[in-house]
Amino acid sequence: MKAFTAAGCQFTITPMDVERNIEKAVHFLERAVRDHDAELVVFPETITTGFTPIWKGSQEATIESIWETVSDVPGPITAPMQEAASRLGVHVIWPTYRRGPSKDIIYNSCMVIDDKGEILGDIYDKTHPFPTERKEGGGWATAGSKAVVVETNLAKIGLTICYDGDFPDLATVETLMGAEVIVRPSALLRTYDIWQFVNQARAYDNHVYYLAVNSVGVDGSGNSFFGSSMFVDPTGWKLAQARGNDEIISAKLNPDPIRFISHGSKSPMIFDHIEDRNVGVYRDWILKEGTCAFEPAKRIPYKKQIHR
Repeated sequence: MKAFTAAGCQFTITPMDVERNIEKAVHFLERAVRDHDAELVVFPETITTGFTPIWKGSQEATIESIWETVSDVPGPITAPMQEAASRLGVHVIWPTYRRGPSKDIIYNSCMVIDDKGEILGDIYDKTHPFPTERKEGGGWATAGSKAVVVETNLAKIGLTICYDGDFPDLATVETLMGAEVIVRPSALLRTYDIWQFVNQARAYDNHVYYLAVNSVGVDGSGNSFFGSSMFVDPTGWKLAQARGNDEIISAKLNPDPIRFISHGSKSPMIFDHIEDRNVGVYRDWILKEGTCAFEPAKRIPYKKQIHR
């Protein structure tokens, strides 16, 4: 990893208006490069359509109509951003719904577009769709099946999306795969407290930079996202914090971030959460199916894919 400047762009998304949202994203990308000297720019989850696929007039989209609205990747859903990334010489984390192999499959995805406009490495498909988003629960998204870390000329970047952040094991897997930076494009509607402590915990758990960029404004469902995008360093320290409006945040990422316990301290860091794991304690348990000790108000079906 080298020292570089990362930026996060949050802005109100127009529901299901792909062309308008991409144009706005390109505008924000240009601002991030011009005003923040950004070398990596992260956008919120499902930036091309908004999270809840509802058309104007509150007509809910079907999986097939979402499939028709978006495109394959690469394709029209990525081409303008690929051109802009190349023109500006910047890396982009680009989150969008994308077509699956048939009209009954939609993935909630994100990818790395490099500074030459190429899609690097594997596309990441959200492995933990939120319960209402799951196809099995009456939603629209099919779960992805693998963790993804992409090597760039800035850093090794692990990809997650929103609800994925609630699962510590995914961030740890990506750290073990070599991630130095983990991104979390999101459309999170739970409380700010949950948003903040999960972002800080995942960064601190794994000693990674954690770049969490949240949606802002009113969704097609009528829900209002609170923004508050944040960047957290590998000691759990918040480097940047957005407000609840259209905004760009940025921070310089240091390639040697855990020499000391905290910012402003000269107390040496003498631990590594990844190296210090006592894996024998939980080796036989971590892959077991189960539920928590308490009962939620409702359980929504989820067809899990087991990959060994």
